[in-house]
Amino acid sequence: MHIPPHDNQNKPIVDVDHDLVPLNYFNIVKLKKGEVFDYQVAGYETCIVPATGSVDVDVDGASYPRLGNRGVDVWDGEPEGVYVPVGARVRIKCVSDMTETFIAGAKYDKVLEPFDVREAELDVIQYGSDDTKTHRKIKHILGTKYADKVGRLLVSELFTVGAGGWSGFPSHKHDTDRTDDAGEIIETRHDETYNFRFRPNYGSGVQMLQRVDNEVGEAYHIMDGSTILLDSGYHPCAALPGYEMYYFTILGGLSQRSLKQYFQPTHAEQIHTIPGILDMVAKFK
Repeated sequence: MHIPPHDNQNKPIVDVDHDLVPLNYFNIVKLKKGEVFDYQVAGYETCIVPATGSVDVDVDGASYPRLGNRGVDVWDGEPEGVYVPVGARVRIKCVSDMTETFIAGAKYDKVLEPFDVREAELDVIQYGSDDTKTHRKIKHILGTKYADKVGRLLVSELFTVGAGGWSGFPSHKHDTDRTDDAGEIIETRHDETYNFRFRPNYGSGVQMLQRVDNEVGEAYHIMDGSTILLDSGYHPCAALPGYEMYYFTILGGLSQRSLKQYFQPTHAEQIHTIPGILDMVAKFK
């Protein structure tokens, strides 16, 4: 599902128990200096990540001052985040001239402890190659490093390295919890939500969605600010030549946090042609 760019007026773009991706929650909050935004989400753990600007965050009395250091866009600095437990009362206050702040969430039923992730604590991996048109960098905010502190939520930012190129390839899916005959997990159910940005911001790209291997699928024209909701199917995306692409990524697992991707059989052999892709897969845990 494609949700075109729009002014969401600080209201959730993906609210609780969404019909398509019930395991996800997503909001974009825009504030000017001194303005505040309060929220509380029952049944979902969340993560606050300023896309631009800086905010002070209070989580049930725990203070995390001056979160975020980015300027004009997501390329202008490094991400930072605050993990928010299920049902916690949160206040976000803008302390820069303005901010655009992402709130990512995943359904969960236990209450954990809040914590912050600063620039020096990010887990960054770069993989792919220019030759294969798959050169990418992922900045994990809530990745494998925090597996023992988070319930089901995975949060990361993906950047194409250079202009144009593909992401999410070889095509994979993660829409069913299943094991092989030996009981080994071969795929997990994780709902996924993306929010895209392009540099320059008039760039665009395409999000493919193929529900069944070797059958005709769907494609969405994505622009700066597009939101994509993925409940099933193989889902690579691409940026037009001459444009850099970024997408904020939210994953919420049904039965576990660790993501097990199932690669599309038609293209699975290309796993071995893309440098570093197996290292990339290992970070979504």
